[in-house]
Amino acid sequence: MSVLNTLPIVIFSAAMIFAAVRDLTTMTIPNWLTLGLTIAFFISAVSLGMPLADIARHASAGFALLLIGMGLFARGWIGGGDAKLVAAASLWLGWGDALPYLLLASIFGGALTLFILFYRTMPLPMFLYRQGWLLRLHDRKEGVPYGIALAVAGLFIFPQTEIFRLVSVLS
Repeated sequence: MSVLNTLPIVIFSAAMIFAAVRDLTTMTIPNWLTLGLTIAFFISAVSLGMPLADIARHASAGFALLLIGMGLFARGWIGGGDAKLVAAASLWLGWGDALPYLLLASIFGGALTLFILFYRTMPLPMFLYRQGWLLRLHDRKEGVPYGIALAVAGLFIFPQTEIFRLVSVLS
């Protein structure tokens, strides 16, 4: 198994994990992460020999979900980083895996929301008051770091994707 061939798997997985941790601790997903993930898809797809028509279909999935995500962001239903992360992940997943991804992200997001709502009803031990991210997560006025659900869903779906199969064939 070639290390270079497995690089797309490492890049996607690391980016999803970083996005989840960053959203949990800061309630933000950096633009450079979603931009880097987008660029890495195109480099990976070309280097793995993905046909141009398939790359275009993946790009259309990412673009369509970016538009939908930005509409949801404009209504205040999700964060801007979440909208960009779902678009970048959908670029990697393509149309064939976009619906299962969104369904799984919704399920994980619902569970995450219920957990955080429960967490916010519990008194916070004094020694945790020094942890700014835990205080922010405990604050009822704050949102839910939905990037966690998006990232976990992406990691669950990714092994089924076309790009993952291309890596497996070349390895």
